[in-house]
Amino acid sequence: MAEAWKNIKIKYFCKEIDHLAPVSGKSDWIDLRCAEEVKMKEGEFRLIRLGVGMILPEGYEAHVVPRSSTFRNYGLIQTNSCGIVDESYSGDNDEWMWPAYAVRDTEIHLNDRICQFRIFKHQPEILFEEVEQLNASDRGGFGSTGRA
Repeated sequence: MAEAWKNIKIKYFCKEIDHLAPVSGKSDWIDLRCAEEVKMKEGEFRLIRLGVGMILPEGYEAHVVPRSSTFRNYGLIQTNSCGIVDESYSGDNDEWMWPAYAVRDTEIHLNDRICQFRIFKHQPEILFEEVEQLNASDRGGFGSTGRA
């Protein structure tokens, strides 16, 4: 049985961006938009405003990653590869940001879709048990699957 969700409270720091909405039937990731006009030079780093803040349910976090077209369209790389926003980042000044590094001169306009997120349940508590041998099938080590 699917888990019932409560409403997620959202604050828009920028009234000019489109409101968030799941893309019905296409993906369960939700696009985030640039909440400002941005010009970046090659080699520049910047935190780009996303114009939203949320109260996530207790025990959940949002994973924020680039859209598949972000690098091609804007020449931007997310510097932390995957941003994690946990439920404690929920105050009136906790606007979501996107850490971007420009590999070429670029412009991003207000309301452009630049990244996406989805909500995950926190990992359960894990206990590690140290052993001398794993006694499982060996795949041959990292990078051993060869080339296509």
